[in-house]
Amino acid sequence: MTWINTWSGKTIDYANPQSDHIDIIDIATALSRECRYAGHCRHFYSVAQHSVLVSRLVPPEFALEGLLHDATEAYLKNLPSPLKALLPDYSEVEGRFDTVIRKRFGLPAIPSLAIKAADLVLLATERRDIIPDDGVDWPIVAGIEPMPRQIWPLAPEIAKEQFLDRYQSLTGEALDHKRRLERVR
Repeated sequence: MTWINTWSGKTIDYANPQSDHIDIIDIATALSRECRYAGHCRHFYSVAQHSVLVSRLVPPEFALEGLLHDATEAYLKNLPSPLKALLPDYSEVEGRFDTVIRKRFGLPAIPSLAIKAADLVLLATERRDIIPDDGVDWPIVAGIEPMPRQIWPLAPEIAKEQFLDRYQSLTGEALDHKRRLERVR
C-alpha cells in the first residue's frame, strides 16, 4: 500500500501523486495540525501559521508561493532539515510532491529566492520567539534580522482559517464554508 486518504476523502499515492488529488483544504487542515521543529517548541506552532507569515513577508507577486512553500508537509510531515539531509529517498518523494503541488497551483517550477529569504527571516524570528534557547549560534541565520513583532502561536483551528482566508484572498477562489469545517464522509 503506497497511499493515504486525506481529510477531504481523496486518495494520495506516494508512488504516483496526481495534481488533481491535491486539495487546498487538505493542505490547510494538515498544516494547521503539523507542529514545526518536530514539536520542540515552547508552544504548539503550526506549519500553517508559519506559511501565512511567509506569504505576508514576500512581495505580493510571491505571496501564493510563500503560502504554499511547505505544502508538501501536508502529505509528508514536517521533518527537521538535519534529518531530511540524511534521507535521500525522502527528498526524492518530497521533490515529486513539490512538482505536483506547483503544477496544481500554477507556481514556478523552481522555488523563488524571495521565498528562501522570507523563510530565513521567519527562522530567525521563530528561533527568538518559538524555540527554547539552547545558547548555540545558528550560522544559517547569522546576520538575518528577525521580524520586529513577536510571533504568538495560534490554535490549529485558527491557523487553518487564516491559511484558507489568505489563500482565498490571493486567488479569489471561493471556498465553501461547510467544506472548510466538515470532513467529507
